[in-house]
Amino acid sequence: MNEIHWLDYDTYRGTAAHTVGGHVVAARDIWSPQLGNRRDVLVYLPPSYETVAKARYPVIYMQDGQNLFDETTSFVGEWGVDKTLDRLARERGLETIVVALPNGGEERMAEYSPYPDPDIGGGRGNTYLAFVVETVKPLIDRSFRTFPDRAHTAIAGSSMGGLISLYAFFALPAVFGGVVAMSPSLMFAQQALFSFIRFSPFVGGRVYFDIGGREFEPGVRNRLLQHLYRMRLFAVTRRMRDLLVKKGYHAGKDMMYVEDPGGIHHEAAWARRLPGAVAFLSQGRW
Repeated sequence: MNEIHWLDYDTYRGTAAHTVGGHVVAARDIWSPQLGNRRDVLVYLPPSYETVAKARYPVIYMQDGQNLFDETTSFVGEWGVDKTLDRLARERGLETIVVALPNGGEERMAEYSPYPDPDIGGGRGNTYLAFVVETVKPLIDRSFRTFPDRAHTAIAGSSMGGLISLYAFFALPAVFGGVVAMSPSLMFAQQALFSFIRFSPFVGGRVYFDIGGREFEPGVRNRLLQHLYRMRLFAVTRRMRDLLVKKGYHAGKDMMYVEDPGGIHHEAAWARRLPGAVAFLSQGRW
């Protein structure tokens, strides 16, 4: 195995301007034997990491890593994860490591879909998760002071990243004890995730998922069509909520479902909801 070099973010970006404000390090070109491709991996370290020598931390693995810390590398805007978690550390004493996994570009849809969609394709989600669990997680646990157990390991994402994260929580219960699925693409592949979760055992842990009230179908200007599309999204996410309750999850205890009336399908909305999601993951465990 080639030696991995973790670079501070200024060195990683070189002379390029950036908007990272927290302590972020990065490693280049991590090889995935599962997917047959490479990608950089970025890691946010909490404020006390360098000053409290023996402290260990929970870890959240997040999808679409290009969009989490740096406006200059994002597609349509950053989440500001580093700034948000620095603030949570100051205000609540809540600290966690975040592993940011950049998406595979043109392979994003395939890697984030556990099932192929008859119209769109995809279906490499299990292979992608094998990369996360078999390659990335061992690397992170070797390189940083983590709590590697399930109770301190979560997975998170939005849209298709939310879909694969919610799937991973049930598909890999020995690894992930928490999930954040923001605006998950539950209608993908004819809502195949519902059947999978319905027949999966109750795995415990903590489940956060949400939906925005303004997540209209792109390009639809007719207000009636927008309304109908929004109602369909609400109906689907509420059906997931009801399914999880039926499985044994309890709202406000080990499950949190949020409807954000003004939320659009965008990083800015997900960033706004992130503090509540991370705080919910941490309750009673971190």
